[in-house]
Amino acid sequence: MDFTTLAGTSGEWLRGAGPEADIVMSSRIRLARNLADFPFITRANAGDRAEIERVLRERILAIKDGGPMTYVDVNKLQGLDRQFLVERQLISREHAEAEGARGVVIAENEQVSLMINEEDHLRIQVIQSGLNLDNAWQTINRIDDLVEQQVTYAFSDKLGYLTACPTNVGTGMRVSVMLHLPALVITRQIDKLFRSLQKISLAVRGLYGEGSQAMGDFYQISNQITLGRTETDLVKQVGDVVPTIIDYERKARDFLIRESHENLHDRVSRAYGILRTAQTISSEETMHLLSSVRMGVNLGLIHDLEIPTVNKLFIYTQPAHLQKITGGELDTADRNIERARYLRRLLNKEERGGDGVNQN
Repeated sequence: MDFTTLAGTSGEWLRGAGPEADIVMSSRIRLARNLADFPFITRANAGDRAEIERVLRERILAIKDGGPMTYVDVNKLQGLDRQFLVERQLISREHAEAEGARGVVIAENEQVSLMINEEDHLRIQVIQSGLNLDNAWQTINRIDDLVEQQVTYAFSDKLGYLTACPTNVGTGMRVSVMLHLPALVITRQIDKLFRSLQKISLAVRGLYGEGSQAMGDFYQISNQITLGRTETDLVKQVGDVVPTIIDYERKARDFLIRESHENLHDRVSRAYGILRTAQTISSEETMHLLSSVRMGVNLGLIHDLEIPTVNKLFIYTQPAHLQKITGGELDTADRNIERARYLRRLLNKEERGGDGVNQN
């Protein structure tokens, strides 16, 4: 896979065209699976890992009706390329930082990836734009069935699918939705929401999943329990609560427009202005400012910028993507300069006249 070429394209899930895409960035479902004939990764030796990688790679690539797929040998990648795949949401941080034989099979549109030798032998992931859990479930269920025709999964009639971590035993499923919730953060209602979600066994994580911080006001909401529940139950559990969160965020945005329009307009204008003129800027500050800009676009305060461009910038201003775009490894200071240059070039190119901010 040519990572430099890939850095010039965007994954399908970033297009911002799915249902409720102004608030829901993406919907994702992951399945954890293990082969019956091999020990779990935590007990597998180097030879086991190599054989698991070979078997799964050959069997998955042999699937005829799964669409165009590319295999990437993660073990042979440089650290920058591994981080690139993490930023792109195609592999996990744990997969990038692990050692030994491991790889990932990636679909052409980047909606599907299959990680080999992560925490489990196989992690199947489907990610789609907007609130699309039902479509994501149908897609991943079909892929899971196709893989299961090629291999024998570790399965218990009593417990369900057997996984390395006990919290995944049963369905092996994680259902998650990535939400952009800047208004709830501004109005200081976000902690109250988190406490409510924890009471119904839903987890809240950052942009890159477990252990990551909530950058750019993005939060992943996902199920915590897999045992004793069916897959459709888990999809419904997450799917039922998301519309309520969307409603809270919309009401918070309406409140800001109604009660604090000048401050909101100033916040959005300042963020957009800094991103278009900064000479050096960190990744963290970029994410924070882009959050305000994205909200401003959705509220009609910015009229010369499109959501797919903003979504792209959240990913493409991350360290590995930035270095791929510029064509070489950079230290922090140089990355900050190149990030500012990239933002100026892209955002000022998007300009369509005026100052870009709606004065109404």
